[in-house]
Amino acid sequence: MQGLISSRRGTALYLVVWLFLGAALGGVTVAAGEDAWLNAMIFAIPVTLVYSVSAGFSAYYICRAYPLAERAPFNVLMALGGAATLSALLWSAVVRAWNEACLLPGVPWAGIRFTPQLAILVFGLGVLLYGLLAAINYLVTEFERARGAERRELESRLMAQDAELRMLRTQIDPHFLFNSLNSISALTSQNARAAREMTLQLAGFFRQSLSMEAHKKVALDQEMALIRHFLAIEKVRFGERLELREEVLEGAGACLVPPMIIQPLVENAIKHGIAHLPEGGWMRVAARRAGSLLHICVENAVDAGSGSLEHGKGGGNGYGNVKGNGSGIGLANVRQRLACAYGHEASVHWSQSGDVFSVAIAMPAETKEEKICASS
Repeated sequence: MQGLISSRRGTALYLVVWLFLGAALGGVTVAAGEDAWLNAMIFAIPVTLVYSVSAGFSAYYICRAYPLAERAPFNVLMALGGAATLSALLWSAVVRAWNEACLLPGVPWAGIRFTPQLAILVFGLGVLLYGLLAAINYLVTEFERARGAERRELESRLMAQDAELRMLRTQIDPHFLFNSLNSISALTSQNARAAREMTLQLAGFFRQSLSMEAHKKVALDQEMALIRHFLAIEKVRFGERLELREEVLEGAGACLVPPMIIQPLVENAIKHGIAHLPEGGWMRVAARRAGSLLHICVENAVDAGSGSLEHGKGGGNGYGNVKGNGSGIGLANVRQRLACAYGHEASVHWSQSGDVFSVAIAMPAETKEEKICASS
């Protein structure tokens, strides 16, 4: 019953159906005798509405007390049969008492002739309607159970996805930290001042990255600010040998992306590309929005004679095998994080053409304002 009238629309529909049933009972009464339409409607509609409430709540609680999945079919049928018979008998008594109350002296438009055939009809209709209410309640209960199971499955899937995203996210910080500590260790014996500056930059980088940790998605502009901070660390080691070309077109900077989704690609570009070039090299980070998609491209210079890119080898080994023995986890991590966050809506492709290696990312484009509008 509560499931049927849990909303105003459901309550209105429920009452309309029972009004129709009351009018139908009144029509049957007119067709079976010589009673006027007004008399029949005054007799039938009020008692039908009373039965809609009493039988509705009775069937609801009986169905809750005797769930189909937990009770034997015989026990369910006995309980429903007894409740339907008792409800029909009580309704018959109420119908007869209401008709007697309407038979007032000098009031010709109230009351009808209550024949034995009408008494049988009222009783049978009471049993039938009670059974129908019980069937509807069972259907609603099973629907709610199925919807609840689906919701719990979705919640568990989201929790598992969130746990996987967190696991993948935590891979980035230790990986970057180990590389940075190795660089600081190398600088300590060569340039103590540079090592100290790099240590301070590293602390600032992690302070900024931790502020992004609480967010599942951040604006691309924030991600690019983190990239610039990261490159300031690497500049201590590479100096002018490291050049960044940044091309974030209008409209792309406000789009939301998973935090630190570009940083592993930039780190790989330095470690597996620019670090192997004696004269250093350039790196280009470009982003543009094309309708519902955000396109991000990370390109960098590599040694064209160092070996070809071998797709599918090494699992998470940075560029696969740009130099034959890459040791990063960047590309695999980025691919898995995007798959968890967007499924098949996102893609990652990488390729090498001569002395240029590129990674292209496509993902759904969404700003913070668009996300708020979509959820409201």
